[in-house]
Amino acid sequence: MSDPKLVRFAPGGPGIEPRWTHGAKVGVGTAYSTSSRVWYTLDFGCVTEVYYPTIDSPQIRDLQFLITDGESFFHDERRNFIGDIDCVSEAALGFELTKREEQGRYRLHKTILGDPHQTCLLMQTRLDAPAELLPKLRIYVLCAPHLEIGGWHNNGAVLRLRARTVLAAHKGNTWLVIGASVPFTECSCGYVGVNDGWTDLADNYRLDWQYDAAVDGNIALTGGLDLSRTAEFTVGLAFGTTLHDALSTLAQSLSIPFDQSRSTFIHQWDRTSNRFALAGSANNSKLFERSVNLLLAHEDKTYPGAIIASLSIPWGDEKSDEELGGYHLVWTRDMVKCVSALLAVGDFNTPLRSLIYLAVSQRDDGGFYQNFWIDGRPYWVGVQLDEVAFPILLAWRLWKHGGLGNFDPFDMVSRACGFLIREGPVTAQDRWEEASGYSPSTLAVHIAALICAAEFFSDRGDEATAEFIRDYTDFLESHIERWTVTTTGSLVAGFSRHYIRINPGNIHACADEDPNCGRLSLANQPPGARVEYPAKEIVDAGFLELVRYGVRSADDPIIEDSVHVVDAVLKVDTPLGPSWRRYNHDGYGQRHDGSSYHFWGTGHAWPLLTGERGHYEIAAGRDAGPYLRALENFSQGIGLIPEQIWDERDLPSKHLFLGGPTGAALPLLWAHAEYVKLHRSAADGKVFDLIEAAYERYVVGNPKRRDIEVWKFNRQVRTAAPGTLLRIQASLRFLLHWTSDDWQHSVDTPSKSTALGIEFVDIVVPQQQAPIRFTFLWVDENRWEGGDYSVQIESRFNTLVRSAANGK
Repeated sequence: MSDPKLVRFAPGGPGIEPRWTHGAKVGVGTAYSTSSRVWYTLDFGCVTEVYYPTIDSPQIRDLQFLITDGESFFHDERRNFIGDIDCVSEAALGFELTKREEQGRYRLHKTILGDPHQTCLLMQTRLDAPAELLPKLRIYVLCAPHLEIGGWHNNGAVLRLRARTVLAAHKGNTWLVIGASVPFTECSCGYVGVNDGWTDLADNYRLDWQYDAAVDGNIALTGGLDLSRTAEFTVGLAFGTTLHDALSTLAQSLSIPFDQSRSTFIHQWDRTSNRFALAGSANNSKLFERSVNLLLAHEDKTYPGAIIASLSIPWGDEKSDEELGGYHLVWTRDMVKCVSALLAVGDFNTPLRSLIYLAVSQRDDGGFYQNFWIDGRPYWVGVQLDEVAFPILLAWRLWKHGGLGNFDPFDMVSRACGFLIREGPVTAQDRWEEASGYSPSTLAVHIAALICAAEFFSDRGDEATAEFIRDYTDFLESHIERWTVTTTGSLVAGFSRHYIRINPGNIHACADEDPNCGRLSLANQPPGARVEYPAKEIVDAGFLELVRYGVRSADDPIIEDSVHVVDAVLKVDTPLGPSWRRYNHDGYGQRHDGSSYHFWGTGHAWPLLTGERGHYEIAAGRDAGPYLRALENFSQGIGLIPEQIWDERDLPSKHLFLGGPTGAALPLLWAHAEYVKLHRSAADGKVFDLIEAAYERYVVGNPKRRDIEVWKFNRQVRTAAPGTLLRIQASLRFLLHWTSDDWQHSVDTPSKSTALGIEFVDIVVPQQQAPIRFTFLWVDENRWEGGDYSVQIESRFNTLVRSAANGK
């Protein structure tokens, strides 16, 4: 190595504030082998975030080529080229790129893939130019390390070793090195925006500042490649926990002829072809196959079963080190949707790994964090009841398909079930992660999961607990319309009765549950804009989940009316097909002027909602073809389906076109899961996600189940109708001291136990005017509660009026 006393350190640190890259990718990939622990992304044809050693840890901002003739021009891959991208084979997630300099003077041909056995990204490149131009061209590789998920505090060096020169960077326990199959001619380390290679070459087309090292800053590594003998070469980007580790990996990887690595890479991905049976019926078989492989590629290789939402940082080009998470985190909702799609194509192994991973990641109280790093550490600590429910659905599906192997999910199911019954029915966050209350989509998953959980207990011979769970589920189901359907809607003339997005509620108390009266505060609104709206005036299509999971029929009159409303308020018709916005007045998305979302913006249409609508159409006995074709048309690059599409007039200067992607996540795995499952549902003629037990109970079955009202400390219900079964629940053993005649007489009833750690007492509400009053003796502590509670008894007239309004 170089003598440390002769090292030339770059001045001017620490550089400009670092940024990630554009959230919309044209390709994301990895080797199929678990020994290759590197994932890579591309936008505008150049490598952007590369992840190592786990799928939640981006380590670079970008890796691209800079080209100059040394005299009259300087080009970088993002700004000065146009081109095409495709996979190296039908569905293998390595990429072939042909890039033409915008004036047609020369071309770059690149093949990018992960080494099939090493933690190294390989980029084979050929520079094509006329004979008179080629000798003048100088090509440089430029890399911006963001090691350990951050652009600050990186350290870089040019290492002149005995056999070759390499570029290196490190932070903490992470190292990267860059080398090539041809020598480096000139190299430099600099601070971004001050004296990095891009800044240097853009100035006078020459690399004047050839610094050996740059420390503790936002840095870039630059290396000029020697094309004197060949215009075709391979660049390797290798990682390790030490410099020796990274150097060894780089040397091992570059020692294998690239064509051999490419062939092995493709052969490994060919192993997934047994999941492609439905591709023959797909209008776009490539998109189907690549969607399946994208789902597989988003699984980590150190933590089996951990699947992130996307290898993307939405609007990353506006975000610095404070944005640690992006979408490269685990959301249980997104994860279960992804592996359910893999179940739909006959893959039982990946979903089982994911179920085991979720069981290990579950909190002691049975819940799951809103999202988390793949090692289980929480990122956002909110609670969404659907994210607690989804793992139960996954366990049930694997059980029914005989796919559990030797794994017993009962403990996970039991704890999640107990959490849902204790903490619900109000969710602290809906599926859009912004509001607390009674959500139709959350209730749909909640109900379906509890029905599935009851079957686990029945299978264990615990019918008492199974019946308790079913009773609670019946309580939820009987309140769906009461909680989430307005009868005084004014959004669309002639449709006053429809589902709303969410009825605001408090997770700690039972406030007014009337969906006609609540007021909803919206997130992500522009400064000075209106924030609060009547809840009945904010709608989304989440109620369609009630049909998907078998809780309501597709021809339910309120469902049909609500479809009319969301189509009038949220539907967007584009030249590529229909899509829907999340909800009216949504502020999460690209701003009207095309600038990035930053704390506020404008919500645009989400293709995954096109997939959800397609499932509803299948449930209604109609054709899903238009929705499948729309999803195919929305796909970008190698076949990536975006989180959001632009639904306003074209803004060419911002690269925004009607039906095209925005700067939000691309791809979004949830959207790919919808696409794959929609193919399966269309082939079967029924919704793949349907929970038959829920459908039999709530759509086909006898609607004359007993009315149940539940009182618990986080839902101290105020009234109950005569004849209703009033169930009083708590988490500790108790003696209920109660009266129905204002303490003229009293009754002491001991609580009944369940296997969920929930105690309860049932009281049949009498036909009378006096309320039911009660208090608790906590048996294990021999302590009285110290106060009374009461439940008023509704008049029969009020009960009939409310039932009629909700279509009951």
